Amino acid sequence: MPERNCMGNFEQQALPHLDAAYNLARGLTRNEQDAEDVVQEAYLRAFRFFSGFRGGDARAWLMRIVRNTCYTWLHVNRPLQVAKEFEENVFHPDSCAPNPEEAVLQNDSGILLRKALEKLPPSFREVLILRELQGMSYKEISDITGKPTGTVMSSLSRARSRLRQALTGLKSGGTPSSSPRIVGANTNECMRVDHR
Repeated sequence: MPERNCMGNFEQQALPHLDAAYNLARGLTRNEQDAEDVVQEAYLRAFRFFSGFRGGDARAWLMRIVRNTCYTWLHVNRPLQVAKEFEENVFHPDSCAPNPEEAVLQNDSGILLRKALEKLPPSFREVLILRELQGMSYKEISDITGKPTGTVMSSLSRARSRLRQALTGLKSGGTPSSSPRIVGANTNECMRVDHR
């Protein structure tokens, strides 16, 4: 009977977060089948260690297991992808680029956003998915990733900037705009400089 009670409690705590777990895994693996495999493995791990769950935020606990399972899976199955994350590409923020929401609305398609997300390193995709798609708080993301809240906030800022750059690049055919831009002194509006 205790086994059945444990299973019932696990289902009650974990199943409501299945979609969130899949979204995180899909974002990190960039592949639907791999995401399904990772989520299955993560749920098996969560069930195996559910007796150690001491209450609190089940979603954050479960998402941390999904996250760790994803990174373990990536390390084993795609070691070059994980290594690439640590190579810091130099991107200069383009403060004149449209924000991600504007870019998606302008193109009237979420496909562009998905492509742009897939260009980001896993750590950036992770914080964007947890914050923007799952609506998690900075504290919840901090609990999931094991990073301090301030680090989560700065990672999210860098991730948004990189997403904006990726969207801009995709909108312009994959190459950054070569036209000079000036930021207005008293506003955040961008003006193109006409070199005639």
